[in-house]
Amino acid sequence: MALALFDLDNTLLAGDSDYLWGVFLAEQGIVDAEFYEQENQRFYDEYKQGTLDIFEFLAFSLKALTENDADTLRQLQQQFLQEKVRPIMNPASFDIIEKHRKAGDTLLVITATNSFVTAPIVEAFGIENLLATEPEIKNGKYTGQVAGTPCFQHGKVERLNNWMKDNNMDLEGSWFYSDSHNDLPLLKLVENPVVVDGDEQLLEYATAQGWPIMSLR
Repeated sequence: MALALFDLDNTLLAGDSDYLWGVFLAEQGIVDAEFYEQENQRFYDEYKQGTLDIFEFLAFSLKALTENDADTLRQLQQQFLQEKVRPIMNPASFDIIEKHRKAGDTLLVITATNSFVTAPIVEAFGIENLLATEPEIKNGKYTGQVAGTPCFQHGKVERLNNWMKDNNMDLEGSWFYSDSHNDLPLLKLVENPVVVDGDEQLLEYATAQGWPIMSLR
C-alpha cells in the first residue's frame, strides 16, 4: 500500500478554488468587489510566478472568515461548492482517484489552500485524507491567523513528514500529481512524480527529468 498524493487546484480541479473563493465572496457582496478582485489577481499572479508571500496572502484571504458568523460561513461554503467548484471537478480526476483506490493506495490531497475552502471539495472527491493550510480558531472563532506551518512549497514537505510519522507511513512507492512548480520540493521526493496540466516552469523541469506528463481536462 503506497501513498497517492494529489494537489488540488489546477490538478484535480480545472481551476483554482482559492482564487474562485475570492471571486465568489465579491459576487455575494461579502467583500469589496473592486479591491478584492485587484488583490486576488495580484496574489494569484505572484503564486504562478513563484514569488507569493504566503503569510501576506493568508492575512488577506482569511479575513472574511473572521467577519461572518458560523451559520453564514457554512451556507457560503456549501453554495460555493455547488456554484463554483462542482463545474470544475474534472471527470478524469475521479478515474485516477479510483485507479489508486483499487490498487489499495492511501489517498491524500495536499494543498496550500485553506481547509475551510478545501475540506468539502476533498470530501466530494471521495478522499478521506487532507493536508491543507489551517486557519487558526480560538474560542470557536476564526482569528485570521494561520495555525502551524502553511501547506505551501517546502511547507508541504514538512506537513507531510509529520503526517507520515503520525500514521506510520513512508514514501516507498509513492505518487504525487501536481500542476505547479511551487510543488517541486515534494515532487522531487516521491518515487512517482506526475505532472498534470503543468505550468510552464514545471513542464520545462519535468521534460528534462523525463517525468510523466498528463492532462485531466
